[in-house]
Amino acid sequence: MADVTLDTLRKEFDRGTIVAVEDLDLEIEDGEFVTVVGPSGCGKTTTLRMVAGLEEPTSGRVYFDDEDVTELHAKNRPVAMVFQNYALYPHKTVMENMAFGLKMSTDLSQAERRERVAEMAEMMGIADLLDDKPDELSGGQKQRVALGRAIVREPEVFLFDEPLSNLDAKLRTEMRAEIQKLQKEFDVTAMYVTHDQEEAMTMGDRLAILNEGRLQQVGKPTEVYQNPVNEFVAGFIGSPSMNFIDVAVESGDRSVTLVNEAVGLEFDLSAEYVTDHAIESDSYTLGIRPENIGIIENPAGDETITAAVEVVEPIGSDNYVHLDVNDDFLARSDPSIKPEAGDEVGVTFGETDIHLFHPETGEDVFLTEEEVAAATI
Repeated sequence: MADVTLDTLRKEFDRGTIVAVEDLDLEIEDGEFVTVVGPSGCGKTTTLRMVAGLEEPTSGRVYFDDEDVTELHAKNRPVAMVFQNYALYPHKTVMENMAFGLKMSTDLSQAERRERVAEMAEMMGIADLLDDKPDELSGGQKQRVALGRAIVREPEVFLFDEPLSNLDAKLRTEMRAEIQKLQKEFDVTAMYVTHDQEEAMTMGDRLAILNEGRLQQVGKPTEVYQNPVNEFVAGFIGSPSMNFIDVAVESGDRSVTLVNEAVGLEFDLSAEYVTDHAIESDSYTLGIRPENIGIIENPAGDETITAAVEVVEPIGSDNYVHLDVNDDFLARSDPSIKPEAGDEVGVTFGETDIHLFHPETGEDVFLTEEEVAAATI
C-alpha cells in the first residue's frame, strides 16, 4: 500500500483564467480512507484525476510514498479508479470487463486472470453474473462489477469518483458499508470524492473539504462537525445545515451582548467567554446547529427569541420545526414537541453551542488554537 502526498497541487484551465485547484496540500496515510467533499465545481474530481494521472497538474507534485509520480503515465500508476457512470464496456461480459485491467497491466495468463476474477466475483456476490453483459444488470450489480474490476488489480490506491450517485437511497447505504468493508479488508489507501456531505461523514477516516479550488479544512468527521474553522464549513457539513443570524456587538466593561433587533435577539456572553475569546469586530454571524436549539411551546418570556412556526416536518425520530427567524431557520426537536404552523414558540440555545464567525475572514472566533489544531490534522 502507499501514502499519498499532494504538494501545492494546482490545476488551471483556459490559460490560467480558471483555477480549478489552488495550491492544495494534503497527506493521506497508508491504509487511510479520506473523503474529499465540496459543492459542484469545487475541484474535487480534478484533484482525483491528477492523482490518477488523467490530468496533468499545472504545478505541484504528486507522491506515492517517497516516489514522485507526477510525470508517470496513468497506466503505470498503482491505482484503480471507480467512476460515477461505472465505465463498463457494453460489448464485454462481466468476466471480460473485470479481467480487462489485468490483461492490460499484468503478465498473468488468461487462465490466471479468469481464476482471479472468479475469486473476486465470489467475494462480491456476482459470481452468477460473469457471463452477463452490462445491459442485463441492475444499477447495484453494475456498481459491484466496477468495484470488483478495481479491486482485482490489487492496487496500492483506490480512487472513487462519486460512485454511488446513480443508486437509490437504500442501495447507496448498502454500498457505502460494502465499500468501507472492502477497503478495510484489503487495507488499501483510498480517496473518495463526493458532493454528499452525509456520505462523506459516514465513510471517511478524515474529511478534506474544498471550496472554489481551495482546501478549507481537514480533520476527523466529528471534529470538523463540532469545530468548523469557518462559516463555509459550518454551513456545508451537517444535515440539516447550521442556522446563521447576523448580530451586532454591544460591549460593556466585561460584558458582550449579541444583538439582532429584527428577530428580537439579545444574547449575553458570560465574562469567561469575553475573557477567553477576542471579540474585536462590531458585527459577526452567529451560528447554531438545529439540534442545539430548544423549542418552548408556551413561551413565558425567558426564552432567547420568540418566533412563529412556519412548517413542522415529522421524520419519525425527530421533528424539523421551521421558524420565521430568517430564511431556512430550523430547529431539530424531540417528536413529542409538535407545534402547529402559525404558533408562537420560544427558541433557546446555550453559549457553548454557538459559533461566531468573523464578517471578513469567516473564521470562527470561538475556536481556541488547540481546537483549530485538532480539527485540521
